[in-house]
Amino acid sequence: MAEHSSSRPGYQHRGEGRLADRRSMAGQPLETPGDEIAPHWRTVWRRFRKHRLATASLAVFALIALCAVFADWVAPHGATEQHLDKILEPPGRDFLLGSDTLGRDTLSRILYGGRISLLVGVSVALISGVVGTAVGLVAGYCRGWVDSALMRLTDTMLALPSLMVVIMAARILGDSVLDVVIVLAAVSWMVPARIVRAKVLSLCENQFVEAAVSLGVPGRRIMVRDLLPNLVGEIVVAVSLTVAGAILAESTLSFLGMGVSAAHTATWGNMLGGNEGFMITAPWLVWAPGLAIVATVLCINFIGDGLRDALDPPRR
Repeated sequence: MAEHSSSRPGYQHRGEGRLADRRSMAGQPLETPGDEIAPHWRTVWRRFRKHRLATASLAVFALIALCAVFADWVAPHGATEQHLDKILEPPGRDFLLGSDTLGRDTLSRILYGGRISLLVGVSVALISGVVGTAVGLVAGYCRGWVDSALMRLTDTMLALPSLMVVIMAARILGDSVLDVVIVLAAVSWMVPARIVRAKVLSLCENQFVEAAVSLGVPGRRIMVRDLLPNLVGEIVVAVSLTVAGAILAESTLSFLGMGVSAAHTATWGNMLGGNEGFMITAPWLVWAPGLAIVATVLCINFIGDGLRDALDPPRR
């Protein structure tokens, strides 16, 4: 019995040695490649919290998002509720951010409009993130003519003047929320694709990928189980920054009268575009949605910076 029990620790030691060799071979803190996401998320969260500006931005953005999502309970008035006896009322006790030309509460419209602006931003980021990840993953792993074809397509899309393409597509498709999401996602996937491709090219030089290829593991399985989990950090950062760009793009389109139509619902962009003529006489109609856009975009950018520093400490 004693001899049997003494052999057990030796067995465990040899198993741990093989596990350590496997970790060093993969160059990742994984027991086996792809079994768990590369970054240790508790460590990432601890690093992120040390980035004070990013942490504060996350709190502010969470507050903005919650107020927009629960606008039905938070907003003091309905989005279309009119008070014709209080048209262009300046900010005061009845209307904290004033009223517009139809007597609608500006604060309430900001909250309801934020719901649509954030929905557009998040939807565009998710769609472009999925498409960009797929393109970059396939191009980086397959290489050869597949890589050349996909990257030439990506370069061509990047070379086009995105604003002109978006305006033309918006005029063709329409001005609904879905139309705007499709148009913006079609011109937003290229940057995530290039980021993912660069990371995949680096990962393919690791021994765990070469070992999987030599063992005859199908390429699809290598991409999904071994490479994709190690791309989470890059994907998260790219998607978070795409949200900010999509919100700005939607606001620009709506300001030009080609985004989400005010006839459908209020957004920060069409609130700016519809009230530009009152910049002098009723400035609150312009600076209120403008400040909402600036605050949200800055918060998202700072969150993206914090995530990049937390996921890639050498950048700090």
